[in-house]
Amino acid sequence: MIRVGLVGVGAMGRGHLEVYIRLMEEDPSIKLTALCDVDPKRFEAREGNLNIEGVGKDQIDFSRFHLYADMDAMLDQEPLDMVDLVIPTYLHAPYAEKALDRGLHVFCEKPMSLTPEQCQRMIDARNRSGKLLMIGQCLRFWPAYEKLKETVENGSLGKPTAGYYARYGGTPRGSFEDWYLDETRSGGCLLDQHIHDVDMVNWLFGLPEAVSTRGVNANPGAGIDALSTIYRYPGMSVATEDDWSLNGKDMKFQMRFRQNFERGAVVFEDNKLTVYPNGESSYVPDLPADNGYYRELRYFLDRIGDGEPIATAPLESTRDTIRIAVAERESARLDGEWVPVK
Repeated sequence: MIRVGLVGVGAMGRGHLEVYIRLMEEDPSIKLTALCDVDPKRFEAREGNLNIEGVGKDQIDFSRFHLYADMDAMLDQEPLDMVDLVIPTYLHAPYAEKALDRGLHVFCEKPMSLTPEQCQRMIDARNRSGKLLMIGQCLRFWPAYEKLKETVENGSLGKPTAGYYARYGGTPRGSFEDWYLDETRSGGCLLDQHIHDVDMVNWLFGLPEAVSTRGVNANPGAGIDALSTIYRYPGMSVATEDDWSLNGKDMKFQMRFRQNFERGAVVFEDNKLTVYPNGESSYVPDLPADNGYYRELRYFLDRIGDGEPIATAPLESTRDTIRIAVAERESARLDGEWVPVK
C-alpha cells in the first residue's frame, strides 16, 4: 500500500487529485488519504481552471478524504508513505526537505525551486533521507515530447539542426494571494510556464554554453511576462518563446514545437504531432493516449513500488534546468547579452 497526502488543491492540485482518483480505481495498492490546503474554499465540489483542456474539471467529493489546513498537522496525524506538493514555488524547497526528513517520498510540482542553491538543498535532503524525490517536469512524460526525445536519440532523421519551442496564453489569476504574479514567490512566467520549454531544451540537448534572452513585463511585480531566448549549442540553432499576457476573450493556451533534423522535421501544433521525413510523405505516429500528468505520477508511484531510481527526471537534471533559467533571467536584465550557464 502506498498512502498519499496531497498538499495544495488549487488548479494544478485539482489535476493531480483527478489522477489519484483514477489511479485508485486502477490499482488498490494506491490510497490517497489526505488533502491539505490553506484555503478552505478549495475543498468545494467546483471545477478547477487548469489551462490544459479537460484537466481539473471534474466534480470532486471531498468528504472521502481527511482534510487539513496545515501540512505539519497532516504529517503528524496521517500514516503516509509519500506527499505530493502542488504549492507555490518558494515553498518547494522547505516543504520537500521537511517531508523527506520525516521519511516520506516526495513528488513536487515544477519548477524545482527558485535558485540552483535551493535545488541543491532538496538534493541533499533526498540523499540523507534515502527516499525518492521527483520534480513534475511533465513534458518528459508527454507522449509527443517523448517521441521527439526518441527521435533525437535514435538518429532516425539524423542529427538535430534547428529547434523552436513555444507556449502562450492568458495571465494566471485567482491563485492564493495572487502568488503567480509575485516574482519573488513564483519566478514569473520565466520560471513557472517557460520552465517547461527550458526543461525540454535541457532534456534533449543538455546544458547550452550560453543564453541570450529578451523579456518584457506587463504585470507590475510579476517579473518577465513574455520572453524569447536563443541557446548557444555547437552546430545547432535552438530558440524558445513564451507569453502569459495574452488575455483576449477567446484566447486559449497553446504549446508547440518544431524540431529540424538533417533528414526531416518533427512538428507539434494544435495538440497533434507530425513527422516530415525529407522526400517522403508525412505521417502521424501512434502515441499513448494518456497525458503527462497521469504518466508522471504513475511513473513515480511505480518507482516507489519497485525501488528503482528516478531515471527519466533525475534531480541533478531538473536542477540544471533551473541553472539555465537563472541565466536567461540575467540575460534579460542585461537586455539580451549572452550569459554563460553556470
